Amino acid sequence: MNTQTAATHEHPTTLVLPPRLTASAQTMRATAQARGLVTVQLPTFDIPAELRAGHLHAGPDFADRVAPPLGIGLLQAPEDWLARLPHTWTGRHIAAMPIREAYELRRPAFIKSPNDKQIRAMVYSDGSRLPGPDEVDAETTVVLVSDVVEFSAEYRLYLLDGTVHTGSRYAEHGRLSLGPLSAEATSFGTDLLAECGQALPSAIVVDVGKIDGRWAVIEANAAWASGMYTSDPQRALDVLLRAAAPAHTCTARDRPFLRSPGTQVHGQPMDPSHGRT
Repeated sequence: MNTQTAATHEHPTTLVLPPRLTASAQTMRATAQARGLVTVQLPTFDIPAELRAGHLHAGPDFADRVAPPLGIGLLQAPEDWLARLPHTWTGRHIAAMPIREAYELRRPAFIKSPNDKQIRAMVYSDGSRLPGPDEVDAETTVVLVSDVVEFSAEYRLYLLDGTVHTGSRYAEHGRLSLGPLSAEATSFGTDLLAECGQALPSAIVVDVGKIDGRWAVIEANAAWASGMYTSDPQRALDVLLRAAAPAHTCTARDRPFLRSPGTQVHGQPMDPSHGRT
C-alpha cells in the first residue's frame, strides 16, 4: 500500500486512490499532498482493515467497492438529469430509457451510460449494436440516447456551491485540445446554474460545448471520477473533497444525490417548466 505515513490512517483527510493512476490523478494526488492530506494508493480493490479515510478519487467500479465500507458519500447527478434539461440548454433531443427500449432504435444515435462506463459512449448505427441481455440487465440498465451532433469546442466545468470554480478546454472538433477556460464557457455555466442548479449536487463536473456556434450542455460527471485536464488543481481538489466526503457530513441539500451502488439515483425535482416529460 502506497501512503505517506501509515500512522495517519485514522485521519479524516486521507484520500484513497485506485491501483492505476492517470496523469490527472497523479496531479490530484500531488495537489492533495501539498495541501497536507494523506494519500493512500491501494494495490487492489481490497481495503486494509486498519484503513480510515474520508475522501476518494477513482472510477465507479473502484468507488463502489471502496466507498461504502469506508463511509464515504459520493455525489453524482441524477441519471436522467441531462434528459430532463430543456432543448435550449442541450441543443439536441436526449432521452433516458432502459436499454431494452434502446434496442428498438433503428437510427444512428449517441448512446452512453449516465454515470458509469458500463455502456461505451459512442455513436451506434442502431440499437441492435448495443450490448445484449446476456451482457447487461435489460430492465435496470439505463442509457442516455442523444441526437448525433458535432461539438466544435468542449469545456469541463468544476462546479461548487452554485459557481464555476475552475475549468478547462479539453477538445475541439472531437479531438483532444487542451486550453484555458473561456469567459463564454464560464458565463454559460453560470447561467445554467442559475436556472437549473438545484437539480445538481453542490459539487459536480459539467461538460459544455458549442454546436453550430451555440452553447450546449454535453453531460454531467462525478467530480470524484473526472480528469481535470488543465483546470486549476487546487480548485479542482476543492470540488473533489466535497463530492467524495464522509457520508455523515453530507448536507440535507446533497443527500438526494448520494450514489448507491446498483440502484437508480434521483435528485431533487427539477421545476416542471425546465424539464421534459
